Amino acid sequence: MQCFGWRPQRNSSRELFLREQSWQVAALNSQRLGLQDDGDLKFLLKGSQLQKVKSSSWRKDRFYKLQEDCKTIWQESKKMMRSPESQLFSIEDIQEVRRGHQTEGMEKFARDAPEHRCFSIIFKGQRSNLDLIAGSEAEAQHWVDGLRKIILHADSMSQKQKLQHWIHSCLRKADKNKDNKMSFKELKSFLKEVNIQMDDSYAWKIFQECDKSRTESLEDDEIETFYLMLTQREEIDRLFRVISGSGKTLSVDQLVTFLQQEQKEEEAGHQLALALIQRYEPNEAAKQKKQMTKDGFLMYLLSADGNAFSLAHRKVYQDMNQPLSHYLISSSHNTYLMEDQLTGPSSTEAYIRALSKGCRCVELDCWDGPNMEPVIYHGYTFTSKVLFCDVIKAIKNYAFKASPYPVIISLENHCSVEQQRVMAHHLRTILGDLLLDRPMDNMVTNFPSPEQLKKKILVKGKKLGGLLASLGASEATDVSDEDEAAEMEDEAVKMEVKQKLANDKLKLAKELSDLVVYCKSVHFSGFQDPAFYEMSSFTENRALKLAQESGNNFIRHNIRHLSRIYPAGWRTDSSNYNPVDMWNAGCQIDAPSPALVLDRQRSKVTVLPSRSLPSPGVPTQHRQQKVNTRSLGKSFLVPYAAGAELSPGGTPRSWSSFLFPKGTRREWP
Repeated sequence: MQCFGWRPQRNSSRELFLREQSWQVAALNSQRLGLQDDGDLKFLLKGSQLQKVKSSSWRKDRFYKLQEDCKTIWQESKKMMRSPESQLFSIEDIQEVRRGHQTEGMEKFARDAPEHRCFSIIFKGQRSNLDLIAGSEAEAQHWVDGLRKIILHADSMSQKQKLQHWIHSCLRKADKNKDNKMSFKELKSFLKEVNIQMDDSYAWKIFQECDKSRTESLEDDEIETFYLMLTQREEIDRLFRVISGSGKTLSVDQLVTFLQQEQKEEEAGHQLALALIQRYEPNEAAKQKKQMTKDGFLMYLLSADGNAFSLAHRKVYQDMNQPLSHYLISSSHNTYLMEDQLTGPSSTEAYIRALSKGCRCVELDCWDGPNMEPVIYHGYTFTSKVLFCDVIKAIKNYAFKASPYPVIISLENHCSVEQQRVMAHHLRTILGDLLLDRPMDNMVTNFPSPEQLKKKILVKGKKLGGLLASLGASEATDVSDEDEAAEMEDEAVKMEVKQKLANDKLKLAKELSDLVVYCKSVHFSGFQDPAFYEMSSFTENRALKLAQESGNNFIRHNIRHLSRIYPAGWRTDSSNYNPVDMWNAGCQIDAPSPALVLDRQRSKVTVLPSRSLPSPGVPTQHRQQKVNTRSLGKSFLVPYAAGAELSPGGTPRSWSSFLFPKGTRREWP
């Protein structure tokens, strides 16, 4: 007979001892966070009963508690045989905490619960939101404020504090008998926890070197010393010897020389060097002498100040007063999908996450829905559906959280005339003054700038007539209907689209047409210099072919017009193409699948594109650079051709740096 959940019995004195130790550990970690006397943190450490919401029929009471490490949450589970680790989640994995009915789950399943008692934990990546209902407003306030404080203070901890906090947390997991010491057996568990594999004999050798107390166990600073010995970087040692002249510390002058010559911070001086010493040097004696030890130097290299990206470039520093077509625009394709292109769920949360990452162009595939309410989903597939009006509400609420620059709503319209009028009504009533429904300041010959379009939402779609056209009557008119689903490789989808394209005309309601101003969708029919506000969408294969075979014409076209590139139809797994070739040709809206937009915050830049566009006679393929498209930094609107001039031969004579992912330290040669 199996026994589940059995634990060895402990006497009351042992329980009291462990409880006191637990509070001591919690007090130490809260002090490291700078929250030692915080009431919200103390509430979270005690924990409370919350109601977890998963559907209209699934609401369960569960106990939640902040662990003593002040960085993980334990959640009660009724599932049998669930591992202890699966009942924990790290606060580092939390993207944000929202009050009220601010998620799709809360909107659908918890409208009956008072908004002041509701809150949601939004995780990074693809993990589902955690929707919770507290027993009272005060309890919900404790959880929301407490979690937000921990996230904020954890981000502001010094590198040394983060290292100590992390080592201590891993130690707690490996310390099986909870004596705050680490035996060699527990040490091996610790190495596994921190993902370090090594020979037992070598580990034992280092263990003995660090065991200064000769107790066959490591305590406090001995554990940190052990970890630092394991992770010693020889290349950093060599670099430090070179710049210090084989000394044990760096002087202010030596640090300034390093900053200027190696870090390329040409304006660095004594003031910056002294500030770095004060910020990162752990040795107080060295700090008093205005010197930096190797430990301080390593702390600096691991910090935001030592990052490859300039802190000054975390805010907009480019000229944002050029026409909109002079900027690369952070975009997404099939934004509503959380997973794959055939069976994945559609959600307003996908729009919220994309916009929160700085995405400035989102796509809406619109179809007739029940009760005269248009829906959004990937047509001809098994993806789920979401209401058009709910998506517009989400866009309104989150469009300008990450950036004040304009958002483009790219409509793929498959609706009847009646439901198109419903779409137009929702766009006007929900977005209000945010919606751009007429040319700005009589700008009818060129695009306004991002600066002029701040806090404005533009609609991209089919339009009847030109920029200032008004047909007077409200009758619907036929327009061409290009369907991106025609590019998909799935045979069932292709058959459906083929039947539909036999009659490829769509009736367009004037009410919806009138909302399209600077982004009129047209079929590309060559480089005949159409009106500046007419833009085309290309599959990645066609865009690549144009870039390779007609590169110069494509570049000149994109100086004055917007071009949107979307992934090939065979990418049903939501993989993404390499956008560099498109950027090199000046294509502004390179729309990846949602996975790219959602993963940007967690990723790192690998290789940045050249700032120069292809010169005449130089084939585009000779200028390719390999970039992992899932590794692009968060960007918004980034200038690429501001101030471009054409020589008499039509060749670009001078270009501004056309791509600076947010935070780039310096221009690239």
